[in-house]
Amino acid sequence: MPDTLSDRSSNLASDPAPFTGRLGHVHLKVADLERAVGFYREVLGLEEMTRAGDKAAFLSFDGYHHHLGLNTWESAGASPPPEGHTGLYHAAFLYPARATLGAVVARAIAAGVEIDGASDHGVSEAVYFRDPDGNGVEVYRDRPEADWPRDETGGLVLSRQRLDLDALIAEAA
Repeated sequence: MPDTLSDRSSNLASDPAPFTGRLGHVHLKVADLERAVGFYREVLGLEEMTRAGDKAAFLSFDGYHHHLGLNTWESAGASPPPEGHTGLYHAAFLYPARATLGAVVARAIAAGVEIDGASDHGVSEAVYFRDPDGNGVEVYRDRPEADWPRDETGGLVLSRQRLDLDALIAEAA
């Protein structure tokens, strides 16, 4: 009988069947539902799909039932969690093209959102900021897989180079 999580994990790792899956959605606790819905709809471009009364809303891209849930069940009027504590680092929103990403970033800046960072990771270009409740948000686009940087053994080489925001936004124009 395994005594630790590590022991149990090594037993599972010997299973030859690979795991498959994908992230279905993120659900965030927010202080003000209307403010949060407005941010994710107007800045990131999600569509509101449905509500659970005045306590929760479910938003998505492309008509999916929901990629993002927002609720005030335990957080109405609450303040953001303090820095240096555990919790969600950020939720990442993938856009299909560089011009679309540039348009989202331009909308964020126009809405007064403070940009925390912008990086070219080689495989993707990403911009980071916070939603009105202090939750980390990443908006990004992937480069085509054939263009991903690789080392001599074929492994991915992720980088963290400065992303030119002006050029990104200009691409949206």
